[in-house]
Amino acid sequence: MGIVSEQAVDEFQELIDKVEEPLKTTFKNVHQGYLRETLIRFLKARDWNVIKAHTMLVECLRWRVDNQIDSILSKPIVPSELYRDVRDSQLIGMSGYTREGLPVFAIGVGLSTFDKASVHYYVQSHIQINEYRDRVLLPSVSKKNGGPITTCVKVLDMTGLKLSALSQIKLVTIISTIDDLNYPEKTNTYYVVNAPYIFSACWKVVKPLLQERTRKKVHVLSGCGKAELLKIMDYTSLPHFCRRGSSGSSHHTQSVDCFSIDHPFHQQLYNYVKHHYETQGQAEPAKQGSFHVGFPEPVAERVEMAKTIESKLHKFENCNDLSKPVDDRKASP
Repeated sequence: MGIVSEQAVDEFQELIDKVEEPLKTTFKNVHQGYLRETLIRFLKARDWNVIKAHTMLVECLRWRVDNQIDSILSKPIVPSELYRDVRDSQLIGMSGYTREGLPVFAIGVGLSTFDKASVHYYVQSHIQINEYRDRVLLPSVSKKNGGPITTCVKVLDMTGLKLSALSQIKLVTIISTIDDLNYPEKTNTYYVVNAPYIFSACWKVVKPLLQERTRKKVHVLSGCGKAELLKIMDYTSLPHFCRRGSSGSSHHTQSVDCFSIDHPFHQQLYNYVKHHYETQGQAEPAKQGSFHVGFPEPVAERVEMAKTIESKLHKFENCNDLSKPVDDRKASP
């Protein structure tokens, strides 16, 4: 639904105004002063059904209260070596902004291994990036823009995607379910680049399972996607893996690797979290200990997609060329 229903928004706001105080408090961290834009996001996620959107938002707020999400930006992942391990195996970063002011997040889907820390650290890191985006980055860019900017774009690098991804489906499903239920409609567009054949094969079977609203957000670009992405952002905002031919997410590049812990985005995020911990009057914790978050039950759509992908990958186990780019396979005899 492209046209905003003002009546639905008004009805939704009346219902949310009646929630108990703890939920109202955490809701302030969710909407950051852009109340109607936030209500619209939840309405979109539930096809403009006010009752379903209200249920979804209340459950989200309860999840935040029960898991102390408001304080997660004062919970550093320590020691620093562990945080470096998380960054090296959960490849995500922010490379810049689109010309419209939307943050550009880059995700190394194919080369993320998720094998250097427990699942709780990866979930903690993911939620911290979400919260930093929503409570720090977006309010800042909205102020500069003179109007609300409440979404981002994501560039998904499929370089290195292979059958070993099968072992990561459970964790990826947990993270995507957290996003679906608690951070709905935060991504304006997904750009898929450097896609090998294994992605294209899985995409064919997953695409029909997605809602039309979600399908329209996904754009699979040719090669590294440089030409298409330069239509919406300057060269300086291109993720490093889009600045070359088709060599993908190599750490050996002259471009700044936005996945690196040494990238300005990750330095700013880590320092922000560390500072907020220290302002509580405590020294940096020396002992490891993850911030445990309750994992919501995956929505039916996610469960079906995970099963479909697993089935498709199992069928490919005896193939030898699944990691080749699509263009290379087409050229093969």
